[in-house]
Parts: sequence; C-alpha cells; structure tokens
Amino acid sequence: MLLDSPPAVQATPLLDAHAQLRGAVDALGYGEDVFQMLATPRRELSVAVPLRTDAGGIMTLRGYRVQHNFSRGPAKGGLRFSPGVDLDEVRALAMWMTWKCALVDLPYGGAKGGLAIDPSEHSTAELERATRRYTSEILPIIGPERDVPAPDIGTDEQTMAWIMDTYSANHGYTVPGVVTGKPLSLGGSLGRATATSRGVALVALAALEHIGIGAGGATASVQGYGKVGRAAARFLAEAGVRVVAVSDRFGGIHRTAGLDVQALERHVDLHGTVRGFDGGDSIDGADVLTLEVDLLVPAAVEGVINETNARNVLARVVVEGANGPTTTAADAILAERGTLVVPDILANSGGVIVSYFEWAQANQTYRWALETVEDRLRTRILAAWTEVLDASQRRGTSLRRAAMTIAVERVYDAHRSRGLYP
Repeated sequence: MLLDSPPAVQATPLLDAHAQLRGAVDALGYGEDVFQMLATPRRELSVAVPLRTDAGGIMTLRGYRVQHNFSRGPAKGGLRFSPGVDLDEVRALAMWMTWKCALVDLPYGGAKGGLAIDPSEHSTAELERATRRYTSEILPIIGPERDVPAPDIGTDEQTMAWIMDTYSANHGYTVPGVVTGKPLSLGGSLGRATATSRGVALVALAALEHIGIGAGGATASVQGYGKVGRAAARFLAEAGVRVVAVSDRFGGIHRTAGLDVQALERHVDLHGTVRGFDGGDSIDGADVLTLEVDLLVPAAVEGVINETNARNVLARVVVEGANGPTTTAADAILAERGTLVVPDILANSGGVIVSYFEWAQANQTYRWALETVEDRLRTRILAAWTEVLDASQRRGTSLRRAAMTIAVERVYDAHRSRGLYP
C-alpha cells in the first residue's frame, strides 16, 4: 500500500520524506499519479547475510539496497552499517539521495544500502566477511553504470575497498568505478574523505553571511562528532567561527570561549570520544542542540530535532549535516520561530559531489589535484546555495521547500522526457 499524506503517528524518516515530496508536488501542481510514482522506489532488494563469527558460530544479518530513481542516471548512495537500520529507513535515505543529486545537478538517481550490524561489536575480520557476503548478495544490481555505493554511518574507505575487490573478483578484472570513497591507493579521490564536512562549512558560512553574521563573530555547536561533524567543526574554526560545543553518542563538551578544536581532535584520537576532554565542561549530548548559538550543525542521525525539543532550539541558523535530522513537525516549529534551516539535500551534498568527481576520475583513469577537487566542490555547492536562496525568496517559501521543488522538477522533467516504457 502506498503512503499518501503522512498520518498523525510518530515521525519516521520515511514519513518525513513523503511529506517533503508531497509539498514539492503540490507546489509544482503535479497530480497524485506523479506523487505515487516519485514516492515509490524503482527497485528494492532485501537479503539475508550469514556471518561466520570469529568464535566459529553463525549469525544471520539483514541487509538492504534500495534504488529509488534512475531517471537522471545510475543510482548513487551510501551504505550504512547500523544495528537499527531497516527497510523504511533505507527507502527514505534513497529518496533523499535522488533529490540531493538532482539539486546539485549530478547525472545520478538516488540509492541507499543498509546492513543491520553494530560495527563496534565485531572484529575487522568479521566486518570484512559481512561486507563481502553482503556485496555478493547485491552483486546483480550494482555496478559503475547501475548503482554506485559509498561510505555512510558505520562504513569507511576500507569497507569500499572490500566491496570493490569482491565485485572485481566476480567480474574477473578491476572495476574501480563500482564504489566511491575508496582509499587513494585504489583510485579514490583527493578531498573525498572530508568533502561532506567541507560542503557543510561552506554552506554554513554562506547562510551566516546571508543573515548578516560574519564568521569572526559567529558561535556554533555541532551535534555528532563523526566523519561529518568532526571535520565540519575544524573547517568552521579555521574560518574564524567560535565552536563552543560538540557531542557524540557518549556525551557532549562545552566551552563558552570556544573549544580548542585541534586539541579536541587529538583527545578523540586517543580516547575515541569527546568525553573527558579537559578543555571544556561535560554536558549532556542532547543539550548541544539547544544552546544559544548562531549556528547549529546536527551531523549525526535522523530525527534529532523533533516536536519535543524544536521550541528549545535557539540557534539562528540550522545547517543539516546529517540526513533528515529535522522532522516535519519540528520544521514547522522552526519556521514559526524564524530559524533559517538549510536542508540536508543541499547542506551535506559535498560528499556526493566529490563522489561524482571520483567516479569521473575512475572513468578517465586520471587523478585530479586536490585544489581542483576543492575548487569544483566550492563552485558547485555555492551555486546550488544561490539557486535555492533565490528560489526561496522569489516564491516566499522555506529553503527546504525551494530545494525540494527544484529537485523534484528536475527529476520529473527527466522522467517525462524519457517517456514511459512500454
């Protein structure tokens, strides 16, 4: 059964994704048939992944790959290793990838993968076996011209190396373009590891400037100190922003005068968490979301800003480093309060932009200089920011509605131009 307008139940990423799509479809004057087509993934694969543990036992994991749309090109999207991942979550993330790629004008559709596993509870050998078996199960539907995975929560460049090797071994030759986010030694791109974070910082600085706050006078808090939040905090600090608080899943750290971000990174490298850092005061991780700062970067998981805490968010600008961190109900509350929310499909698109660059480099068997990658990232993401801001002001809508409308229109235009087969 297909979902229409989301019912009044607990918010989920998929309901939020459908609500955002509904708003764009209505704004564009499209009919219910268009909504249903764009709300429905083109292909879904659910697989069992048996894992032989180091102790000699067998455990069976659930894995997913959802390909939401192919109208603009091959599917593109990350692979998430998380114990709570399920099919609906992956559906939502795949849909957001479609809009993200269209918004920054990449020749991709959206996809996403998930494996229900907690990486912290498994050895490297177990993670390798799980990754290779998962890859074998989804092998028929991925490939450089079909669907190109990338890292996400719980996965990294080593995961991508295992996927590339498994795919290549099954095809009898090396296929570097099957994934992005690979190690440099296997054809990865310079600048890819920090691309999402750099894009978040670039858009955040542009948003602060838009409301009249210079980097040197701005304060920020970053919720989520992983592969996106950590480097985003560093880039913001390098630009002159005073990063006063960060958090991870173990807790938060706060210092009104600003954290020494370099010292914090050294602490995390040693201890694996921001907790215990002597350059600030310990606070509850959730409190990082409600501090009185100019800029809030939620960079962890979905739904952290919701109906229960949105009225306590005091930041003037929220830049979504994570996918879906703000629920639909919270979005409405923040809009009422005049908070400027830069949506995920724009704010965190730096990763997929540089993934596209990596894919292009693989196809060319040629490596670009770091300066080239970063200049092209800056040009593309700031052009998208300007386009979304202009559309928002012209139409009198939020940045999210403007971004969604641009993206949905591009996807549907591609679909309409291709026609319906047969």
